[in-house]
Formats: sequence, structure tokens, C-alpha cells
Amino acid sequence: MNPSSEKIADVYPTRTGGEFLLMPREDFVVHGTPDDGPLDGPELEGFAENGYLTFESFITPAEVAELGDELERMASDPEILAQDSTIVEPASQEVRSIFGVHRTSDVFRAVAHDPRLVNRARQILGTDVYIHQSGANSKPGLTGGDVYWHSDFETWHAEDGMPRMRAVSFTISLSEFHSFNSPLMIMPGSHTTYVSCGDIVPTQEEKALLDMHGSGTPSPAALAQLADRHGIEVLEGEPGTAVLFDSNSMHGSGGNISPYPSSTLYFVYNSVENEPVEPFTGKPRRPDFLGSRDFTPVP
Repeated sequence: MNPSSEKIADVYPTRTGGEFLLMPREDFVVHGTPDDGPLDGPELEGFAENGYLTFESFITPAEVAELGDELERMASDPEILAQDSTIVEPASQEVRSIFGVHRTSDVFRAVAHDPRLVNRARQILGTDVYIHQSGANSKPGLTGGDVYWHSDFETWHAEDGMPRMRAVSFTISLSEFHSFNSPLMIMPGSHTTYVSCGDIVPTQEEKALLDMHGSGTPSPAALAQLADRHGIEVLEGEPGTAVLFDSNSMHGSGGNISPYPSSTLYFVYNSVENEPVEPFTGKPRRPDFLGSRDFTPVP
């Protein structure tokens, strides 16, 4: 274990080479109160129970169009396409993910700093927040690949050194999501259980690792238990819909074999009281565009 990690107890061990374990969550889900922000009591209770909230018409159609245009511009920029932070679909060579968009686009930076997102993140986490990660994901029609079930926290803990479950993600839909074009799927309530992955992520080329977001893979038995216990929600919605979800929620998305492309933005906010140390796996840090080391609070 790295020296800086030794100072913080690892209450969420993973990728130890041992068996897969389902462990109870050791952290609060909601740290704030209705007086601390825009979310009311029932919304906070719903987030605490289910691990996510959905907001229809969170941004306007004009904003959706502006963000879609910016994503299209970035996806056709040769310099951006050449960066390690851009992942393309192997089959079509179309852009699948662009990481760190709040650093490379003024338009997306403005969204990351938008009070509609930031104030809700602060309220849930109970402190100021910084941006741990951001990105734009696209699923081309007919060729869009899947994203396997995973907990973001497991990756951020193992590979970025995030100590505790005190981070949230905001996704914003830039297209219409139906059951058939790869919407976000989530297991409501799964955030209360931590899945310790028994195996290290298989060694692959760096691009392939980034393509799967570096996440540990839960065992089929663990996923079956969580699905039986909590069920699966398929989050369909109109463009401009937003989803706020806990870092430990079990989620994923299927491949897009429909002819209808889909795209989303996402922004990850971590509490300033939960700064990452060295990765708990003892391995080198991931690139900064995947796990930021700039802990400056969002204004």
C-alpha cells in the first residue's frame, strides 16, 4: 500500500485477488438538509432510499441544442480526436467518450459550474465540492457498445484513491432516450451495498481500459443478488432530462443496436472533505482527466 493511503483506513477493500464480497455501506448518503439547497424533504428522502433522482426538463431545449452543437464540434476536431482522453468505437471509429470536457470546452465548463448542478451536489454532500471527472458519452446508432454494470466508487476508490462514498454524478441527456437506444439502467437502493471485486481488471491495452472506464467487474452472483433485491430501473426520458445519482449506485447501459444515436454529458462532484489519496490498489494514479487532482472548490 502507498504511504499516503496508509494514513486512511481502507474500509472498502477491493481487487485483492480474493472472493467477491457484498459489504454494507459505511457512509451517510445525504449530508445536507432541505434548508441547505434546492432539494426538498421528499427529494432528499428519495435520494437516500434509491440513490438517484430524475429531473425532467432540467435544461431548456435551447441549451440542449447548444450543448449538442458543442459536442459535435469537439467530436470532429482532429486535435481532440488525437488525445488520449478521447475514446472511439472500434467498429465505427465514431467518438464514444470524451473525458475532461469541463477543462477543454468553455461551454461545458459553464455547465459544470452551473448552480443548478452544483447547489444540489453541495446539498447532498454537505460541503463545497470540486469536479473529480467530467465527460461526454455517445452511442452511435447500430454500433454503440455497452457499458457493463459497475459502481463508480469502486473504480474511484481502487484507481483514484477516493477514500469514502461522498461523491455524486449528474448526467444530462442530449437526445431522447427510449428503452431501445441504450438508456442508463440503475438498481435503485444498490448504493447501500458495496461490491468488493475479487479480481484485478484484466491487463489490456490502455485504450481498452479507458473504454471500460477502468471499472472493476462485479461477479454474476453479486449482480444477481442486487438485481433480485432491488430490481432494475430503465431511465427513459426526453432531451434535457437530468439524473443525479450516488457514487456507489450499481448502473450500466446496453449496446445501441437501434438506428437512433444517443448522447449524454456527465459531471462528477466530490466533497472537498473527501480528497483522494494514492490509489488503494497500490498502483499508479490514472490520468488526471479521469481522476482530477485539482481539488479547487467550484465557486
